[in-house]
This record gives sequence, C-alpha cells and structure tokens, in this order.
Amino acid sequence: MKKIFLIFYLFAQTMFAQNTINIDKLNWLPESHSFWVNEQDNIAVYDAKKLTENKIVLTKDQMKASGFQGEIEKLVWNATKTKVLIYTNSKKVWRANTKGDYWYFDLATGKGYQLGKGLDASSLMFAKFSNDNMNVAYVSKHNIYLENLQSHAIKPLTKDGTAKIINGTFDWVYEEELACRDGFRWSPDGSSIAFWSVDATDTKYHLMINNTDSLYSYVVPVEYPKAGEKPSSVKIGVIDIASEKTNWLAIPGEADNNYLPRMEWIGKNELMIVQLNRHQNEATIYNCDSNTGKASVIYQEKSKAWIDVFDISSGVYDGFSCTLVDNGKSFLWSSDADGWMHVYKISMDGKKKELITKENFDSYFLAYNKETKTIYSSSSPTDATQRYLYETNLDTKKTKRTTPAEFDGTNTYTFSPDGAFAKHNNSNINRNWNTRLVALKNHEKIFPLGKDNFVKPERDYSLEKFKVKTIDNVELDGIMAKPLDFDPTKKYPVFFYVYGEPMTSVANDEPYFNDFIAALVPAGYIGIALDNRGTPVMKGTEWRKCIYKNIGIINTRDQAMAAKEILKWNFIDTDRVAVHGWSGGGAVTLNLLFQYPDIYKTGVAIAAVTDQHFYDNIYTERYMGLPNESEAAYKQASPVTYAKNLKGNLLYIHGTGDDNVHYKNAEVLINELVKYDKMFNLMIYPNRTHSISEGEGTGQHLGNTFIKFIMEYSPAGAK
Repeated sequence: MKKIFLIFYLFAQTMFAQNTINIDKLNWLPESHSFWVNEQDNIAVYDAKKLTENKIVLTKDQMKASGFQGEIEKLVWNATKTKVLIYTNSKKVWRANTKGDYWYFDLATGKGYQLGKGLDASSLMFAKFSNDNMNVAYVSKHNIYLENLQSHAIKPLTKDGTAKIINGTFDWVYEEELACRDGFRWSPDGSSIAFWSVDATDTKYHLMINNTDSLYSYVVPVEYPKAGEKPSSVKIGVIDIASEKTNWLAIPGEADNNYLPRMEWIGKNELMIVQLNRHQNEATIYNCDSNTGKASVIYQEKSKAWIDVFDISSGVYDGFSCTLVDNGKSFLWSSDADGWMHVYKISMDGKKKELITKENFDSYFLAYNKETKTIYSSSSPTDATQRYLYETNLDTKKTKRTTPAEFDGTNTYTFSPDGAFAKHNNSNINRNWNTRLVALKNHEKIFPLGKDNFVKPERDYSLEKFKVKTIDNVELDGIMAKPLDFDPTKKYPVFFYVYGEPMTSVANDEPYFNDFIAALVPAGYIGIALDNRGTPVMKGTEWRKCIYKNIGIINTRDQAMAAKEILKWNFIDTDRVAVHGWSGGGAVTLNLLFQYPDIYKTGVAIAAVTDQHFYDNIYTERYMGLPNESEAAYKQASPVTYAKNLKGNLLYIHGTGDDNVHYKNAEVLINELVKYDKMFNLMIYPNRTHSISEGEGTGQHLGNTFIKFIMEYSPAGAK
C-alpha cells in the first residue's frame, strides 16, 4: 500500500511540475542545463534532469519589498548563479528593446536595489556581472559605466560618448546588418572590459520629417551610411578597471574601411577578433593581446562573393561561434567555401584546418557539447523547405540525424549552454507548432509527459508543397495555399508572395501563409510562395551566392519563369495574377511588375528599395559590390530603372518614419511614374516605421487597404 501511495505521490508531483512550467517562456541559465521561468511573478529555477523539483529563488514579495516595479522582461545571472539582474521598463533603440532599467538582487538575502541611480530612466543597456561578483557594467547614453555592488559607487569608464561617439554598443547599420547590439565583454578574471567604439562623426544623417506631432514640422535625423559611403570608424579598446586606462587594439587596416563584427575573450589576456574587409569577401581572424594591443593573424578566408558571419535565414547561427575545443588549442569555424556550409576545426596557430562535417549538404553550426564532443547543426539534405538537427562527433567525424523521423517539417532548437538539453519546436504545413523539452542524447523527450499531441493549424485554407522547373532548368520550391472548397475544374486568381533576396526565405514547411494573402484565399484565391536562387535556403553555395551583383536580375527572372510554368496549370486564371512583397520583397514585386508586365497584372509593394543606391552600405555592398565598381549592376537591380514599363495595377505603400528603407524611395519612384504618366494607387502612413505598425488603427487600415485594392483589381472567386 505504501509503495502504491509513493508511486501516486511521485506521479502527482510530476504532474504538478508539468502544469506549472510554461515551456514557451523557458530561459536557460549560464553554463548549465538549468532554466528559469516566471511563475506568477516569482522566479523559479528548474534542473532539466529533475523537473519535479523547482526552487523559487526570488519571490514577488521580496522584489516588492526592495521597491521593484515593472515586468520581469529578462534576467542576467552571475557565473555562480547566486545573484541576478532583472531587466524591466525597456524601450526600443532600433529594432529591439535594448535599453531599460536594471535591478540587482542577492538571491541569498532576497534584497536588491535599482542600478544606475542618477542616470536617465530606461537608459541602461546590456548590464552584466564581472566574474569576481564585485561589479556590474552597463552602457548609458553611449558610455560604459561601472557600479560596485558593495559601495553602490557608479563611475564612467568612458567619457567621450555622444550621439556620434558610441561606446559599448553600435550604430544603426551594425545592428541591422551585422546583428551587433551588445558592445562590450568582461575579461574572464573581471579585471578589464573589452569594448567596441564607433566613431560616426563622418557618417551623414538621413533626414526624416515629422509633420503630425507638433504645430511646426521638425526633422528626425538618422545616422545612416548609404551604399558607396564609407563605414563609420570602429575600433576595439580594453579598459583596465584598476587604472581606468584604455588600451586600443592594433588591428591592421583602415578603421573606416573594414568591419569588426565579432569579438570574444579566449584567455586571461587574449581576445579573438573577426574582421571583414569593406567588400565583405575576406575574413581575417586575429588573436589580440589585451596588454600590448598586438594583433596576430590566425586565419584568413576569401570568397568570390561574400562571407556570412551569421545565418541570415534563422538568425541563430554565428559563423564565428568562438567555440574553443581541444582544451583551447583549436576553435570551430563555419564556411561554405567548398560548396556547402560546413564546420571546420582550426588550430589556434592557424596551421591546421580540418573539415568536420563532411557530407554533401549544408550544415549550419548551432551548438557544442564539450563533454560528449558533439557538434549540433541544422541541415536538410533532401528538402530545402525543412530543417532538422544533426550531430557530428568531433573526433570520429561521424554524422547522424538527431531529429526523429516523426518530426517531419521545420525543427528549431534553443540549446542549454552546456549543449545537453534543448527546447525543441516542430511544425509543418499540416501541423501546428509543437514545443517540447528534450535531452539531446537520443533526443529523449522529458517534457511534457505522454505522447506528442500534434494539432492541426487553425486556419480556413489548405497548404501544400510543390516544385516547379523553369525554362532555365532551375527548380524552385513552392508553397501553395488553396481555399477549402477548391474545385480543380474551375479557374482561380493567383497571388504570389515574394521576398527573393539573400535575407530570408518564404517557401518554408510551416503551418501558416502570409497574413495578407491568407485573408484572401478563402474568398477564392490561390496563394503561392517561391524561393528563387539567391535566397538563403539549404541548396549549397552556388544557389545562395550566384545572385552576387545580380539582385534584380536572377531573382526576378527565376520568379517570373516559375510563374510562367504555374500559369500553365488548368485551375489558374492568367488574367488575374497578383504579386506582393515587403522591403526587399517590395523591390522584387516592383521589378516583376515592371520587367514582366505581361505576366503580373496587379501588385502591392510595401516599403520597397526602389534604387539600390539608397539602401545602407553593409547590406547593399555585401551583395552588389561598391557602386563605383558596379554601377551597371546597381542600375539593373533598381526598380526605378524599369518604372516606365508599368502596365498593370500598382498599389504602393510606405511609412514616412521608416528608418530602414527610407520614404525617399517612395518619392523617387512616384516621380518616375509621374514622368511617364503611369497611373497607380498610393497609401502613405505618417511617421510609421518599416513595420507600419505604430498608431491606433494602423494594422486594420493597412489590411483593409490591401484587401480592398486586390478585390477591385484582381477580383475573387473561381470561374
């Protein structure tokens, strides 16, 4: 009887834990497989091996007693997990909410206080502990500050920060195009801080106009280097905490004609730095001495096109992972120089480079388990619309698929820092997102209990995958949305959704189609998304990089030639062909309407780059080269070049507060269309940014504008 009771008790305890853990809100603790979750404003910590045991490390009453106000947005832990910083009251800087307030709490006592007293509210960025637990460093108004946790004394470690001198964080273009936000790193012993310093003095402002928020209009300046303009000058310094002196690293090359996208400590006095040249087709890895500033070359790599330092398609892969192996004698580096994205092991002296993932398919590095010497990567050898987890042993080089066969489709993983566990998300076109916690050894499910309950997507249309081969012998993957009452004997208007540039893919094995087009499909439309050459899908280097200096040409032709084949299908009405894209997809939409007016009858382009010269230098020069070297390519890539060819129906939409793709693009296009007496529809949203999401009623108005236009010019319904 006691045994039965004990089993019931353990089962009940397990079910209690299962009911309280919100796995979607799981956040890993450093250097472990423990995680924290917010349980009714109490901070609870779990060990992934012991989910029946949780520990409330900080209660809402303790936080309230210390004066904490706000929501728990993020936690920053010290190395020993005995102290924590709570990030709250955040505000957007560019794309992300990277400035806010930080509160410090000692978990042993439950007592805490707000950091940065005397500094502006919601101005602190990237606060983190020194490894000796004595100090916290953070950025405020482009200066780095040190706050002692015992005396509460605050002192600036840099003092020259201004709107143009940026310490410890980055300017707009570094964040947007190189995924750089947090701009400083504590040394392993807590005696110094390495940081980026950006001098944007010579970088010009793009001026936006606010016409609505005051009696008189005013200018909103955005520091923005456009294609052909030199980058901001960037250097890396090391601050000695004791003396407060800064030692600048002597990295070769012009500071305003190269990029420094990655930097990490690899020893007490050693930093590993990645430098990209202006063209971004040459990467150099340096070992830098933090005391002398000397930079020694470890490794160099060149490309005929460009070198990626992160996986653009997912945002989780970092080509420079700074993952040390062989007891610090080597590191892992990712490259697609041999035709596939592969993981390499490079010795710290640069003399030995060893291929680790050897299969003839792309392997995007995700994580490393140093205990088992397992490299985890994302691959999809046979279907580029999907993603699966693979593992490779560092010593044997043997590779196998980790994701079980039943998880067909798109699989993403959020790894514990030790590479032993992960939050696993699976979906496909007929399966809604399903989140689980797994032990990566044997991909064992540990949460929630029981069999996986795969659920159908909540939608009023169907999805299917297909392939189409063009007259150029190029095979494209496609996703097609159909109304539930689809009748193959009838003809339907078709609506293409495009992006088409190297930043993202759209033909993914996932449960939902583009929101705007999906809203129209039930009314009697066919929605189609295609990934052309140049999109970041797992089809090898040549597929992804043949678009170099060919944006607007290769991608546009692939889309148009694929559409030609699709228009041969019996159920497609060739007189009702529409296309839509946003940002880079907006540019492709315009190019399709202008270059292939006999195929595409109607289009909705939102926030498009209409002239390649107008976009930022890092993105544009990466894929197009410098304007003075590639002027013909820039002209060919720009939709404004072909605006005179418009025959069909165009709705153009832009926000005047777009700091990414500036409203200037709209007015230049408008001028060109007017010049050639081309009629079109226009919707401008005052002060809205690139997402056109700000302001009461904006989302609904944008959706209604979109749908009304399509219903009028490409009417719904099968014939």
